[in-house]
Amino acid sequence: MKFLLTSGGVTNPSIRGALVELLGRPIEECHALSVPTAQWGHPMCGPGSVRRSVAGDGTNLTDLGWASVGVLELTALPTIGAERWQSWVRDADVLLVDGGDATYLSHWMRESGLADLLPSLTDMVWVGVSAGSMVLAPRIGSSFVEWPSAVDDRSLGVVDFSIFPHLNAFPENTLDAERWAAELGGPGYASDEQTAIQVVDGTVEVVSEGEWTRFGV
Repeated sequence: MKFLLTSGGVTNPSIRGALVELLGRPIEECHALSVPTAQWGHPMCGPGSVRRSVAGDGTNLTDLGWASVGVLELTALPTIGAERWQSWVRDADVLLVDGGDATYLSHWMRESGLADLLPSLTDMVWVGVSAGSMVLAPRIGSSFVEWPSAVDDRSLGVVDFSIFPHLNAFPENTLDAERWAAELGGPGYASDEQTAIQVVDGTVEVVSEGEWTRFGV
């Protein structure tokens, strides 16, 4: 699987170019599944934000000009059987995984069975926004846990670094990023809305027209 882990989405030509390169063909020829699940776990999200995540508002991942966009709601998958939903995933070219609470998303990635399926999706591209990127890390940092049922800040560990999104989006974010990094005990990236972290076959590359910082070794 190939990963494009963003803070704010496909926000500039460099990130869009990286996405097209990962897909191997134009966006207009690719079929996407939108995953809004993380929204339900965050207290600042709700039906309106989920609608925007799926339907788009001119700036979302679903607005990039895909050949088709479907919705994959992870909370529903355990009730319908893997033999049905796994074919939907395998037929798609890209998963568009939106933000919200990463611990909630991690929980439903496991409960739905999608986490177990990821290693077999060798040609699939995962595009994450905020929590949709953070969920792949070993840990997200305690300050990002908003879901009351979360046991701790551990996540899927698909990649070996953590992500602090929305760098400089708020006045206190730079200092918060330093505190976050000190808590992690492992490598991490703080990235702004104009930055993405690309991971292919374990090789990490930062794609940015903005600001980012790497912490740890």
